[in-house]
Amino acid sequence: MAKYINTRIMDNSIITLKNVNISQLSKLIFKNISLNIRKGEFVYLIGETGGGKSSLLKSIYAEIKNFTGEITVNNFILNKIKKNEIPILRRKLGIVFQDFQLLSDRNISENLEFVLKATGWNKKEKIEHRINYVLEQVHLNNMKNKMPFELSGGEQQRACIARALLNNPEIILADEPTGNLDPLKSERIIQLLKEINQKGTTIVIATHDYEVIRKYPARTIECANKNIQEIETKDL
Repeated sequence: MAKYINTRIMDNSIITLKNVNISQLSKLIFKNISLNIRKGEFVYLIGETGGGKSSLLKSIYAEIKNFTGEITVNNFILNKIKKNEIPILRRKLGIVFQDFQLLSDRNISENLEFVLKATGWNKKEKIEHRINYVLEQVHLNNMKNKMPFELSGGEQQRACIARALLNNPEIILADEPTGNLDPLKSERIIQLLKEINQKGTTIVIATHDYEVIRKYPARTIECANKNIQEIETKDL
């Protein structure tokens, strides 16, 4: 029987999985799971290493395509999505990785400019304005000319969140965004994501940082034994 989480029909659903099986390298990761995330929610995905948190995120942004059932993300039905539509989907998502993935040969402003130009921006003034805006959102106004190696780990992660905000996404997917950070910097990253969420952006975070969850509680979904279940923060 499928494990249902918040599966009543909602007009404001932005991510929906219905009776989904997800496999990777011929290994079954999830079996017959269903999930509904509403627009504007802040959601943690937790679970042991290998429990499927990252695989679930990758399925949502169409990196993993080996699944059955139905996954809908921001009105894209992923089991029907065409290859040339995947970049369009990803422009509507902001993706934050644990290992930053900043380009080391250019400064922070140039990192952001690279993404904007790759996604169709071509007017210099608009590019500059957007870069300034997202850096202000993540409190890095004075860091635009710094190289990545000149920033602390927390500052690099904030730069990555700025990059994720460039195309004004409705959803941000963050895969272990505090995994390489000390506790204080981890808290600041979650505080920042909470600020972004309060402006209406849906946030989904895969994490094993239970201390942060206890301090900043939100809807929490555990990935384990090829299944998912919603749990209370007090049970962590």
